[in-house]
Amino acid sequence: MTQVLDKPVGVRAPVSPAARTARRRAALEWVAVHSLGVAAALFFTLPFVFVLLTSLMSDTQALSRDLIPRTWEWGNYKSVLDTPGFLTWWRNTLVYAGLGTVLTVVSSVPVAYALAKFRFRGRNLSLMLVIAMMMLPPQVIIIPMYLFWAKQLDLAGTLWPLIIPMAFGDAFSIFLLRQFLMTIPNEYLDAAKVDGCGDLRTLVKVVLPMARPGIAAVALFQFFYAWNDYFGPQIYASENPGAWTLSYGLESFKGAHHTDWNLTMAATVLVMAPVILVFFFAQRAFVEGVTLTGVKG
Repeated sequence: MTQVLDKPVGVRAPVSPAARTARRRAALEWVAVHSLGVAAALFFTLPFVFVLLTSLMSDTQALSRDLIPRTWEWGNYKSVLDTPGFLTWWRNTLVYAGLGTVLTVVSSVPVAYALAKFRFRGRNLSLMLVIAMMMLPPQVIIIPMYLFWAKQLDLAGTLWPLIIPMAFGDAFSIFLLRQFLMTIPNEYLDAAKVDGCGDLRTLVKVVLPMARPGIAAVALFQFFYAWNDYFGPQIYASENPGAWTLSYGLESFKGAHHTDWNLTMAATVLVMAPVILVFFFAQRAFVEGVTLTGVKG
């Protein structure tokens, strides 16, 4: 009778040279990929870290070569917030960015839905007009627009010339939403209509829940644009300090504190912080919306 010998416990099978080479290659690839990722992360993160550390320095140390604060001057942020007009700039920016984002989304969704799912004469022409508006620089039409809002409607010195047009849709938002809505199968819409839903109810009950990532991406794009907008407030609100936004007011703050780099950096952090927090909490929906947009033409 042949005796079967069991493999000793704890003894590993010999690894072939090919397997060792494959493992070594996989390890090197992992190090290479993650090293590039770490380098890219440092490239984008270090400027913000420098601004944050400088904002916590004293006024004399901020002019030196030191990178780490000797004393953590948290009072710099209180000094910035106590600056006359700074909280007003915050309020104006929140109104401009928040109300503008809501108006843009509400006005752009129905247009994008019609361009994506309806068949009507002139649909391709309408889409071409939307794309043409995307390619039109705002500087080209700023003079007639300013004359209209300032001379005809007497709204110079306010942010309303920037907010009101958002209630009539935005070309980029319409195009982005249209591309996303093209990815929603028509079978869902047909099933809703068979159940007795009209076009408006189908949009509200079926399309909007499925289009949340695309809507989130459009809302974030619009919010970031309005929050960082400098050109618009400079044109319409520069003559009225009570209507300044953070982006325009920060330039005035920098001019008044051109030697106080710690206060300038503290003001910069306060301007950037809301945008960073919004993107941090909404990045999943944002990335999903941008990724899924454009799958269909």
